Amino acid sequence: MAGLLYHHIFLPGPTSIQDFTNPRRGGSKPGIPSREDRQGHSDHLRKRLDQAWSEASEKQAVAHVDRQGVYIEFAGESGFDLAFQSLEATRSGIRLQNVRKEGEGAAQHTLATVYIPYAKRGHFLKKIQAYATELTKKNKPKNAKLINSISDIRLAVLESFWRPEDQTLIPADVPEWTEAWLSSDQDEVVARFETLSASLDLELRDDVLRFPERSVKLIRANRRQLEELVERSDDIAEFRPAKEVATFYIELENKDQLDLVKKFLGRCSFDDEVDVAVCLLDTGVNNGHPLLQPVLADEDLHTVREDWQTGDHDGHGTLIAGTAAYGDLLVPLGSSNAIRVTHCLESAKILPPSPEQNPKHLWGHLTLQGISRAEIQAPERRRIICLAVTAKDDRDRGRPSSWSGAIDDAASGYEDDIRRLIVVSAGNVDNPDHWRNYPDDNLTNEVHDPGQAWNALTVGAWTEKTNIVDPTLAGYVPIAPAGGLSPYSTTSMTWSARKWPIKPEVVFEGGNVARGPNDSVLDSDDLKQLSTNSDLQVAYFAPFCATSAASGEAARMAAQIRVEYPDIWPETVRALIVHSAEWTEVIKQQFLPNESKQGYARLLRVCGYGIPNLRRALYCASNSLTLISEASLHPFDKRDGRYVTRDMHLYRLPWPAEVLTGLGATPVTMRVTLSYFIEPSPGEIGWENRYRYASHALRFEINGSGESQEEFVSRVNVQARDDGTHPGTTGAAQNWTIGEARNVGSIHSDIWSGRAADLASSNMIAIYPAGGWWRERTNQNRWNKSCRYALIVSIQTPGEEVDIYTPVAIQIGIQSPIVIEVPHL
Repeated sequence: MAGLLYHHIFLPGPTSIQDFTNPRRGGSKPGIPSREDRQGHSDHLRKRLDQAWSEASEKQAVAHVDRQGVYIEFAGESGFDLAFQSLEATRSGIRLQNVRKEGEGAAQHTLATVYIPYAKRGHFLKKIQAYATELTKKNKPKNAKLINSISDIRLAVLESFWRPEDQTLIPADVPEWTEAWLSSDQDEVVARFETLSASLDLELRDDVLRFPERSVKLIRANRRQLEELVERSDDIAEFRPAKEVATFYIELENKDQLDLVKKFLGRCSFDDEVDVAVCLLDTGVNNGHPLLQPVLADEDLHTVREDWQTGDHDGHGTLIAGTAAYGDLLVPLGSSNAIRVTHCLESAKILPPSPEQNPKHLWGHLTLQGISRAEIQAPERRRIICLAVTAKDDRDRGRPSSWSGAIDDAASGYEDDIRRLIVVSAGNVDNPDHWRNYPDDNLTNEVHDPGQAWNALTVGAWTEKTNIVDPTLAGYVPIAPAGGLSPYSTTSMTWSARKWPIKPEVVFEGGNVARGPNDSVLDSDDLKQLSTNSDLQVAYFAPFCATSAASGEAARMAAQIRVEYPDIWPETVRALIVHSAEWTEVIKQQFLPNESKQGYARLLRVCGYGIPNLRRALYCASNSLTLISEASLHPFDKRDGRYVTRDMHLYRLPWPAEVLTGLGATPVTMRVTLSYFIEPSPGEIGWENRYRYASHALRFEINGSGESQEEFVSRVNVQARDDGTHPGTTGAAQNWTIGEARNVGSIHSDIWSGRAADLASSNMIAIYPAGGWWRERTNQNRWNKSCRYALIVSIQTPGEEVDIYTPVAIQIGIQSPIVIEVPHL
């Protein structure tokens, strides 16, 4: 029995679907300051609002501006919340443009910029007057929550539209490329802005990115021109600095071994009809390389601009191509095994050749264009998209950007009904001074844009490369230990742990760095992977490293999964990669301070769920059972004029109960992974609420040992409670490794550890919705949409002699499980 491998078992779907209302009420109420002097506070706000309108009228008269309204900035009290949701009245044309914070600690306060039409000038004056003179039925001042939360009102200025930590990047006298975020996704709004920009002689890109309630245009402007846009346009929501793209220039090693290439190809076999592809969005690929010719056809070479051509002007794209096709070439070159390549490659060039290097660009648009080129050429292919290009700066801190938002939108499929698996590199720590301070500086170098994309699989790096053989490097030692975090890998330790996704989700081999005498550091070729060189006159092989190499490895693994399971969803492929990941003991020693849930939450922010394992992602063993379900759920509904949560899916799992009971106190583990794609809404309105960027959120819960279905449903589903009481949580919570920290982003994974006998009766899983803008932004009419998810549940027992696979397969109706012969993975 030992050593046998089987395919995973697919469930037909949830056992039942039930009405659901989340029993969690959204946490504590906002902290709103109390106002002892009600009349004095209302007089102060009325005076400040009148002053703002007066200044706006003066500016309009001087500049002869023809516009329909003004931007007013509302400030909250330091240390308290601002009730910014109450500042918007869409039926009156009053729009909340952006929300941001200034200050630190107790001095931090919230600012909101609101557009108010001239015709509605009296809207907030009436609210202030009602606050001063009228009472509610509960004998409280009318509009108290809103008015008490406001400490000041003033006319908005350019800084009101620029995130506080970026204000040093506001252009001065010299025009710079800037993202203009408009307050609507309507064509007329974009056209109006383009006309105004042209009248101001601004350089404007033709392309536009659209999100629900937001459009993004790229303009080249200085400070004076941006201020003029604020004074003249009714449609500005935010300004953001355009990003420079980080490209990687790697010194090429001259190890031309054509005979080795020929021998290598002699051991390779390539499928004639391939319908799984890895699409590389990069610097182009030179497919004249003998190792790339069989996997990358001329018709699959694309470019977003014809004058760039399709060839690799830099070498980076060809390096990723070799890794995406074969992995680290050092592995197969050092072996005599046969090699079967079952997927192909595509290339879409999204980076310009020299001298147009690293322009400030609207990279979301180029990314989407690159994907589109490949899909038009081969629409029936199942592809994995690989993007190993990141921005140089660390300005986003987990918050969505136009680039990450475009990736989330493309992956989600909510606009074109095409779901896409997009693999993104986390970005690199590439400063030698930071390598010297490994691993501490990895914790402060955050994942680069667009690696914060919720729907992407973001890839960091670990390393086993520690062998330095170069005789000129005598006295040098590897900085990272074998099995540790790569010195190149960025993390999300500085992000808000309760708001933004766990990034990277996984890590693959990314190489190491050497430390030498006098604390010198060197990214030695001995500590890198090997891939294909773009210039065959120089060499056929070239060194490769960092998160670019890691993302190429991840994309290859995703392609191998799609080949083995042709019909599974992209959400499921992502789930299988994460589900198969484990932390090395070295990484745990480096970054896990203790075995507490807080300790694991910290570990997740460094390296995600660890290093994926292809064999575990593809197959079960007799003593390790994996169940998969792909299903659709309606998270929200409209009832009696209210928008509420709707469906909960309940699974009664076909557990091998007798086997588990027979194992008694034997320790076993269960892992659960839930993967889905959200629809993004990247405008910064309401990012105080962690659900506002995501269309919806899903969660999973398992019943405790001895907890009946009625008790379990009643604990999770408030509508199923007979008497309105809450039976409380079960002791099962302590069995989870991660707990609540898993509930961020759009993929959640956790490990349950305990006695086999206890797991025997923990055989029910509930999938239920949490909040999201589909429900909150009702004017977008998304509340009745359905969402897809992939659920993976696996059990691992310690002994190979225990067969938990066969009894479950029989329950499902698989009478004769097929044994998989896998000589090499």
